[in-house]
Amino acid sequence: MPGPAEPAPTLLTKSMRIETPMPYDPRIVQPMREELTRLGVKELRTVAEVDSVLGDSRGTMLVFVNSVCGCAAGSARPGLSLALQHATKPQQVTTVFAGQDLDATARARQYFSDYAPSSPSIALFRDGEVVHFVHRHMIEGRTPQQIAKDLTDAFDKYCATVEKL
Repeated sequence: MPGPAEPAPTLLTKSMRIETPMPYDPRIVQPMREELTRLGVKELRTVAEVDSVLGDSRGTMLVFVNSVCGCAAGSARPGLSLALQHATKPQQVTTVFAGQDLDATARARQYFSDYAPSSPSIALFRDGEVVHFVHRHMIEGRTPQQIAKDLTDAFDKYCATVEKL
């Protein structure tokens, strides 16, 4: 069994803040990953996986940018879980993990580059176009039920009329 994780080195940035470089220890993020994969959400962990899935622009797809932050744990992931119980939902639901799968996350963000990087965040695509985007500031301070309502309203608007491929 591996020993305790070595503390990550810290860097002094130009703003004089001490920061810990990423990625986070995989053992820390594993339960956060599983919270979504248990729901059937497909993880995209490499650039190739992101391009393979997001490069196919047919139909509807949700991309959840996962994060270790409290608003991801307290609102975003539980809100997505509630929303996925809705009768109408995207044909594909995927996730990348900011702070862990750095290259995959950077590549996914290129597909919704009109929006500033935000973790957590949620992008809903229809035929390759972002039709709904939820930034971190739209998650913070909101309940899972409010997040789910926002998502299910978007699902009803953008996913209901798309036939399954």
